[in-house]
Amino acid sequence: MNPSNPNENDSVTLSLSARRRSLLWRIHFWGALIASPFALMAVLTGILYIFTPQIEARLYDQLDHVAPEGERRRLDDAVVAATVAAPSGWVLQSVIPAYHPGDTVRAAFAPDLHAQGGHSHGPTQVAPVAQTGFGLPAGAMVVYVDPYKAVVVGTLADASRFNNWGKRLHSELLQSDGWRWMIELAASWLMVMLLTGIYLWWPQGAQRALPQPGAKGRAAWKQWHSFIGVAFSVVSLTILTTGLTWSKYSGDQVRRLRDGIGQAPPSVPKNLASAVSEGSAPLTWQAAWDATRRSAPDVSLQLTPPRGPQGIWRATAASRNQPEKRFDLVLDAYSGQVLYAAGWDQQTVFSKATAIGIPFHRGEFGLWNQVLLLTFGVGVLFSLASGWVMFFKRRPPGWRILPRLLPGAWQSASIGEWIAAVILCIAMPLLALSAAFVLALEVAIHRSGHSAAASNAS
Repeated sequence: MNPSNPNENDSVTLSLSARRRSLLWRIHFWGALIASPFALMAVLTGILYIFTPQIEARLYDQLDHVAPEGERRRLDDAVVAATVAAPSGWVLQSVIPAYHPGDTVRAAFAPDLHAQGGHSHGPTQVAPVAQTGFGLPAGAMVVYVDPYKAVVVGTLADASRFNNWGKRLHSELLQSDGWRWMIELAASWLMVMLLTGIYLWWPQGAQRALPQPGAKGRAAWKQWHSFIGVAFSVVSLTILTTGLTWSKYSGDQVRRLRDGIGQAPPSVPKNLASAVSEGSAPLTWQAAWDATRRSAPDVSLQLTPPRGPQGIWRATAASRNQPEKRFDLVLDAYSGQVLYAAGWDQQTVFSKATAIGIPFHRGEFGLWNQVLLLTFGVGVLFSLASGWVMFFKRRPPGWRILPRLLPGAWQSASIGEWIAAVILCIAMPLLALSAAFVLALEVAIHRSGHSAAASNAS
């Protein structure tokens, strides 16, 4: 190359750019080929899931709400009523007291897998295994109680509630936990499609960023495919990242990184215990609830009872749609003294980001969140459909379906791009595994091409 010849320098630059773009087109297409069927399922089930509040309001209004009449009975009365209605031998896991005037009390029960280890506490038996956070054991059942009359209004298996049914449909297609890999694989390659798509769209030279009027045919499909994909890129990145944080394999990697950089959320110390003194009586449910409300933010909360004589009361927020009111509270089972408390201010930057990102992903911040996610979902469907429309409009003759690679395309990637690819593969193990398979196919295709060329030459 002659540095004094600017035309030669431009030619080399354009050649490198063309080779690199051909490589990224190839990777982008592989991503579409792998992710499209799984992404289609994820988007359709996700659109259904984001309307959970409206669907549940129609399905469970008679369980979730009652007409307020007079004064509420003590929480203990509601717990006793729920315990009587629960199947024999089941143990109480947690209780969500009524928050709004028309709310019911929700008491969750599950089969006692360690019946010999149970301990009595007031009128009920508590599970020998402590429950934390928002999850309930498999097979749990919720008993709904009118807080004004202490009368059971209904029961429902926790897994049957639409919120949980829709979540399982979206994440594992109502199959076993082992099916979660499909959605994770789709999210991994959608991340690759997003990043390569942004690079391919990025305006260069005379290329314009916005769709141009008058375009027809494949050109119109292409510009709208690119523009819509990039327009939703921030939402896409948020949805994909938050989805991967609770996936099986990528989630493990994210948690290792989180813990390694000191960004794990605060956790309740394992050695906390209630002080037992002679003659002291354990707190009733009402007393524990009153003590919790004095120290907790003004939000619907979930109470988990003590296990054993030295057990502790634990309280957390009952929903995720107010992340700034997220809290963990531990009380002595006899005195009601606060043994541990952590709120929003104690959360790490990472835990705050996930506390906001996950409910956003689920559309739990209200109608604006649902409308945005619906628009995003429709945009993803358009991107998938338009991508395949463009493919069939320009499909090469014969059996070749992959975009053409320019000579030296694989060598055109920069060091930074290779480093980024390695980081993505480390963060997303299913991407690494499937990318290895793709590379093996690429090698086979390359060798097949050379063999065919040699045969023709001879």
